[in-house]
Amino acid sequence: MILSAMSCFSGLIAGVLAFAHSYFFEKFNHTFAAGILFFISTFLVLLAMAVYTGVTVNFLGKRFGDWRFSWSYILGWVAMLLTFFAGIFCMCAYRMDECRRMLGPR
Repeated sequence: MILSAMSCFSGLIAGVLAFAHSYFFEKFNHTFAAGILFFISTFLVLLAMAVYTGVTVNFLGKRFGDWRFSWSYILGWVAMLLTFFAGIFCMCAYRMDECRRMLGPR
């Protein structure tokens, strides 16, 4: 989850830098990089939640009969969905920008 948070934060920084207009930023598309970082964050959240689920069910399921996941567990799955959709939106923005560049100025 720490790696996921770092990747998500890097994606946010790259997304904000996509609005900066500079010669260096013309060669490197920050919108595409932000999308990739959000997809990496999604994968890491999914991995962390799957490991946590497996370990918790094995540990608590055998020892205690009455237990359940708390609100933070649900928040982790919601975070996975949000980072996935953030990656999709960044990729859509990248594709729209590429289409605009191919059409040229009007």
